[in-house]
Amino acid sequence: MRRVLSVLWESFSPLRLRNLRIYLSGQVVSMIGTWMQATAQSWVVWELAHTTKALGIVTMLGALPLLVLGPFAGAWADRLDRRRVLVVTQTVAMGLAFTLAVLVQTHAVQLWHVYILATLLGCVNTLDFPSQQAFIGDLSGMGEVRKAVVINNMVGHSSRMLGPALAGWIIAQAGVAPAFWLNGVSFIAVIGTLLAVRANQVRKVSTTHPLNEFREGIRFVMTQPRIQDLLIYTAMATLLGISNMQNMPAFATDVLHKGPEVLGLLMGASGAGALTSSILLIPLVQRVRLTGVVLTAGLVWPGFWFTVFSFSTYVPLSAVCLFFASLGIPIIMTTANGLIQSMAPPNMRARLISTWIMISFGMQPVAALLVGYGAHYLGAPGMVRINGLTMITGSVLMLLLRQGLRGWEANIHGPHRGPVPGVAAQGPRPASEPSR
Repeated sequence: MRRVLSVLWESFSPLRLRNLRIYLSGQVVSMIGTWMQATAQSWVVWELAHTTKALGIVTMLGALPLLVLGPFAGAWADRLDRRRVLVVTQTVAMGLAFTLAVLVQTHAVQLWHVYILATLLGCVNTLDFPSQQAFIGDLSGMGEVRKAVVINNMVGHSSRMLGPALAGWIIAQAGVAPAFWLNGVSFIAVIGTLLAVRANQVRKVSTTHPLNEFREGIRFVMTQPRIQDLLIYTAMATLLGISNMQNMPAFATDVLHKGPEVLGLLMGASGAGALTSSILLIPLVQRVRLTGVVLTAGLVWPGFWFTVFSFSTYVPLSAVCLFFASLGIPIIMTTANGLIQSMAPPNMRARLISTWIMISFGMQPVAALLVGYGAHYLGAPGMVRINGLTMITGSVLMLLLRQGLRGWEANIHGPHRGPVPGVAAQGPRPASEPSR
């Protein structure tokens, strides 16, 4: 027990870095607002259209720019000052939140308004996502990047628990508009912390066309079978697991016969599971030797609980199922994010993160339409059931068929260990202390 507590305590070691602490404090506030808006936006779409097809379309439009513009975003995130990029993207996102707040407040909002604003926010996120993920490494250094990614995910999952629950309560008590206003105000916190911190970024100086740099990153991935595995597992987690959450308004009203407060409860239960995973499970999982087995278990577990959830018509059981389902997916996302960053050459890190985002979240447009239209014709429970069973089957087949995956030991700590199997030697890394 003492050893377990020691491992959990050591997983927070990046917080000794002042700049990382400051940045994450702003992220806590901003991400709560972001999840409030995500929940409120889905409720607005559901009330305007009352069809899962519309929920799928708005999710698709928000993710489509990640797929279309991703090849350029990673290259630019390697070239530009990531701190300044994030200040700009967060400012623009704040403006979009206030625009949606005004439309809802004045009762002028229409479905096409939400579609356009979701697309514009997706364009902002295309550059923001790889810049933000790589910026975590700039603040922590490569020696602490995997732990820093875990802590950053804890912030996101805490917000994912609190934001939807708060949004559900606010919508029930005061209407939808305040959720958008509060999200807009929350961006002030993260912009302030970005202006306050300093980071060590290895910037790429190049006149090469971004598409050529993107192809360079793809060629590197093609030589790394284990990075390919990480991308495939991430894609399955996103397409078959996270995509289920877009249909929660349908579950809240048509399956459970409740209102926005239950939507907030379901989303909050999912966030609570993800937070529990980040705090208690992931630090321990990173000590497990067989990474391929860990990744497979990280998908089989939520696949089982999503399947059980699809049969539930009882609110407490549905919330419990989402809590348990959300224990596994953060293991996939955090492991993939951290290992890809540690495997990447320093001047290619944002490009590989961008590739990871494209293959996972960038494929979400296809998943959004499939899940939205599938739920329309098969029912939301039937679509979730299919996704859950596919997660189980696909992950087990990966472990059985991908050569070398079952014996892959990436989660090895200690200076006496050799390089990660299947990963080329990378040369020297930046120092672990980035602050100046």
